[in-house]
Amino acid sequence: MIEMIASQAVWFWLCFGGILLILEMLGTGGYLLWSGVAALVVALLVWIMPGLSLEWQGIIFAVMTVICAVLWRNFQRRRQRNDSSSPNQVNHKLIGLRAALLAETEDGYSRIRLADGSWRVYSQSALPAGTEVEVIAVDGITLTVRAVSR
Repeated sequence: MIEMIASQAVWFWLCFGGILLILEMLGTGGYLLWSGVAALVVALLVWIMPGLSLEWQGIIFAVMTVICAVLWRNFQRRRQRNDSSSPNQVNHKLIGLRAALLAETEDGYSRIRLADGSWRVYSQSALPAGTEVEVIAVDGITLTVRAVSR
């Protein structure tokens, strides 16, 4: 069996990488993705350098798996750091956005349209419909706004 794998190493690594990627698509949560990519890289290296021994292929596969996983983890950390300081409070990204009131405020409450939704807003001062407001805080599902001075 080992002799057969060694004689068809490119196909072995292509199939192994493909199987790992298919299993990843079935929902392993990222565990097999970088192993599958590493197997495809080894297949490419074996195709370019056909004399590469089976031992070196295994070593390259292991090293490439670790390198790919570490690089991906570092990329994700940098991306998360740049995205938001409060990842579980996505509504806080609304602070600073501007919109026009859809109706005049009643007891300080009205509505604005942001993106594809309508949001309940609260203003300390009475404002007429159409007033441009800026979101200054988020309290649950209510946005606190203030009139934009021009």
